[in-house]
Amino acid sequence: MSSTPSAATTPVANRGAITACIILAVIMQALDTTIANVALPYIQGSVAASADQINWVLTSYIVAAAIMTPPSGFLSQKFGRKRVLLVAIVGFVVASVLCGLAQSLTQIVGFRLLQGLFGAALVPLSQGILLDIYSVEERGSAMALFGVSVMVGPVLGPVIGGWLTENISWRWVFYINVPIGVLAFAGISIFVKETRIDAQAKLDWFGFGMLSLGIASLQLFLDRGGQLDWFSSGEIIIEAIVCASAFYLLLIHTLTTEKSFINPRLFLDQNFTVSMLFIFVVGVTYLASLALMTPYLQSLMGYPVITAGIVMGPRGLGTMVCMFVVGRLIGKIDTRILLFTGLAITAWAMYDMTGWTPDVSQWTIISVGFVQGAGLGFLFVPLTTIAFATLPADMRGDGTGLYNLSRNVGSSVGIAVVAALLVENTQANHEAIASYVTPFNHAFQAPAAAGLDPMTAVGRASLDSIVTLQATIIAYMDDFKLLMLMSLAVMPLVFLLRKPKAPPAIDHSAVME
Repeated sequence: MSSTPSAATTPVANRGAITACIILAVIMQALDTTIANVALPYIQGSVAASADQINWVLTSYIVAAAIMTPPSGFLSQKFGRKRVLLVAIVGFVVASVLCGLAQSLTQIVGFRLLQGLFGAALVPLSQGILLDIYSVEERGSAMALFGVSVMVGPVLGPVIGGWLTENISWRWVFYINVPIGVLAFAGISIFVKETRIDAQAKLDWFGFGMLSLGIASLQLFLDRGGQLDWFSSGEIIIEAIVCASAFYLLLIHTLTTEKSFINPRLFLDQNFTVSMLFIFVVGVTYLASLALMTPYLQSLMGYPVITAGIVMGPRGLGTMVCMFVVGRLIGKIDTRILLFTGLAITAWAMYDMTGWTPDVSQWTIISVGFVQGAGLGFLFVPLTTIAFATLPADMRGDGTGLYNLSRNVGSSVGIAVVAALLVENTQANHEAIASYVTPFNHAFQAPAAAGLDPMTAVGRASLDSIVTLQATIIAYMDDFKLLMLMSLAVMPLVFLLRKPKAPPAIDHSAVME
């Protein structure tokens, strides 16, 4: 194999072309985390699914992506990073077309699983390429571009998905991946060089199996717990036991096996370990808040699908602007200060959202959304940079896979938890408020309460509607408060991060031909 120029001498035009192709591939994968959300009611009608069943269209994709993210390092080592990336793009595009052609719930869930399996490798392998072709000094700006593609995708998803669903068909939320995938495939085929291949590399099947089983059972536990009243259901008890057992066996196996699926040496790096916790919380707070905002705007405030997407758009703009700004500040300002600032901004945005009602103005939604996006911009770039700043180059492949796994699991856990709490808190709040609705409450005898007489069927129906609305509003407030508290809770972790003493070595073999 012949050597290609290192990151420091790689032509700028080449690096620009590689970066553009990589970003296309990442955006394609990131869009699909949310682009199908707004189309769910239309998909539900087409495949004759219940409200509970249709959620599998979302969760099947997230679970499959989470399971297949960690093996991406092994696959690139065994078969070559460029080859794996190209196969992932082709598989993702084919699975997307099959999703669009699906005629039943079983088909679309199966094809979404396939889509998640292929798409999982796109983010960590793309991140690894950018880390290798840019010098340490330029890495902050490179991670800013990468971060924009990863985090803005979920924001643009509802906007694009809403427009396609209303104006063409829900099937086009999947077909749109075809032109993006073709461009990414062509660019990567031309500009990206292959890495060294280790034909002797082996996969720890037991460790991989335990991790996959643990993640899948955890997602089932969280998704179905609320529907089945948690531990009063035998199914939930079994899923909890399987999840705990799988993770316990994975831990023991990792600590006692010479070459385990998860390299335990990764966790000896303090920055990487703390960053894993950080990115988990970022995944929880960011995508969970997006999952809450879509039904809040459409159900409580009565916004059309496209309007809701447009109102949420500035959130992505705030992320984009701050990522570029922070990318320039990396190396000039202590990374820990930037992280602390991002957490503080995020917590403030969530605090403001705890006071929202359906009467909140569009300007407030836009401005607070922009601020929340800005907070993410202060988090993602410094966090990605410091996570790998002290990690040896030979462990970077495994590190990027595990790092992105933590973000994916955080996202799926966050969405499941806030959805379950929203239902449970709405019921609890409804019961608490309804206790004041009695014929003996003098408030219902006032002239302003005409039509709300608890003694009449019409009055009871009107009162139930009002109580349900108020209970739902309070439940949303509770969820936003939980996300705020999570942002505040991880602030002390900033002080555990260490400033790198010297730039880490760059693995120039990553651009070997």
